[in-house]
Amino acid sequence: MERRVVITGVGLVSPLGVGNEVNWSALTRGQSGIGPITRFDATDYACKIAGEIKGFQAEDWVPKKDVKKMDLFIQYAMAASEIAMRDAAYRVSPAEAERVGVYIGSGIGGLPSIERQHASLLKEGPRRISPFFIVGLIVNMPSGQVSIRYGAKGPNQAACTACSTGTHAIGDAFEIIKRGDADVMIAGGTEGVITPLCVGGFSAMKALSTRNDDPGRASRPFDADRDGFVIGEGAGIVILEEIGHAVRRGARIYAEIAGYGLSADAHHVAAPPDDGEGAVRVMQRAIADAGIDASAIEYINAHGTSTPQGDAAETRAIKKVFGARARSVAVSSTKSMTGHLLGGAGGLETAILALTVHHGILPPTINSTTADPECDLDYVPNEARRARVRYALNNSFGFGGTNAALVLKAYEE
Repeated sequence: MERRVVITGVGLVSPLGVGNEVNWSALTRGQSGIGPITRFDATDYACKIAGEIKGFQAEDWVPKKDVKKMDLFIQYAMAASEIAMRDAAYRVSPAEAERVGVYIGSGIGGLPSIERQHASLLKEGPRRISPFFIVGLIVNMPSGQVSIRYGAKGPNQAACTACSTGTHAIGDAFEIIKRGDADVMIAGGTEGVITPLCVGGFSAMKALSTRNDDPGRASRPFDADRDGFVIGEGAGIVILEEIGHAVRRGARIYAEIAGYGLSADAHHVAAPPDDGEGAVRVMQRAIADAGIDASAIEYINAHGTSTPQGDAAETRAIKKVFGARARSVAVSSTKSMTGHLLGGAGGLETAILALTVHHGILPPTINSTTADPECDLDYVPNEARRARVRYALNNSFGFGGTNAALVLKAYEE
C-alpha cells in the first residue's frame, strides 16, 4: 500500500509580505504587491515595475555572519523554511534526522551575485572576487543551507525547471516519501532575480508587462488587456509528512497530496503549443495519479502568468481536460497579486493552494475587467469566494516546455 503524504506547514515570502498571515490576508482581500522597481534605476527599461519584497531583513532569518555567504534566493528560502517549520510546530530530532530531507529548487539561482561579482572582476580584478561567490549562488544551496540549519540528513536535492521548479520540487519530494526514502521533506521553490540583467533579458523577449503607469493593475491573467507577466520574488515552502508521522505527533494537517503529473511540450523553448497539449497531459496525469476522475476537481490555481499566448493555451487545455464541465470549475491566478516568482512560483502557489483547501476560501484573479472571448472560464474575478473544496489542482509550466501539476485533497481522518 502506498504511503500517504500530507502538508503540515507552509512558509510564504512574497511581494505581499513576509509570513503566512500577511500573505493570506492580502490574497483574500485581493491586494496587489506590484510597484515601481526600486532595486535599480529602471529609467531606460521598457518594463519599470516588479513585485519586490519590501522590508525583508535577512538578519531576522539568517545569522548575521552568514548573510554575506548567501545570495538573496537562499535568504528567501531560509526565511520561508523557518516560517514553515514554525507553522508545522516541527523540529528535527537527532533520532530521525536521516528520515528528514530537503528538496528546494530555483529557476535561475544567484544572478544578483553573478552581476555584482562580475562588476568587481572588471573593475578591480580577480582578487576582489568573494570566496563565498560560488557557494552563495548555485541552485542546490537553498537545500544545502536548510539541511544544515535543521540537521536534516535525508535526501537532499534541488530542481531547476524554470517556472515549473517549485511544483516539481514538491512533487518529487512527495514521491520520495511515498516510496519510503523519507518521512518528512522540506520542499518548495525560491527566486530573487529582480536585477538589471534579468529584467533586461525578459524585456528583450517582450515577455514583461509595460503597464508602468499603473503597476497594481499590470498583472491581469486571462483579461483581454493583458500584455505580459510581472516579475516577482520570494519563496514558498511546505512541510510534507508521511501521514502516520504527522498523526502520531498531533500535527495540524492542511491538505493531502493526492497526485503528481509531469509532461513536456516538446514544442518551443519559450511558448506553449496553441492547444496547450502538454498542459492537457500533465493535468490528466496528476488526476490519474490521484485515482480520481476529472469531475472531482473543483478548483485550479492556474499557472496564469498574464501573457497573451500562455493564458489562452492554459484555458484551452482546461477545456480539453474538463470538457462540458470546464466552466463550472473555479480557476484563479494568484500571480495577479504576487507577480510571477519564476522558479519560486510553484512553491508559493502550492502553499497557497493548501491554505485554500484548508480554509475554504478561493483567492481571486484581480484586475479582471475586460472579458476575453478566448478566456471564458470562471476565474474568480476580483473578489475571494468561500467554497468547500475537496480536490484542487495546481498548474506550473516552464520554459523549455516543462510542465508539472499537483492534486491536493482535503484531509480526512
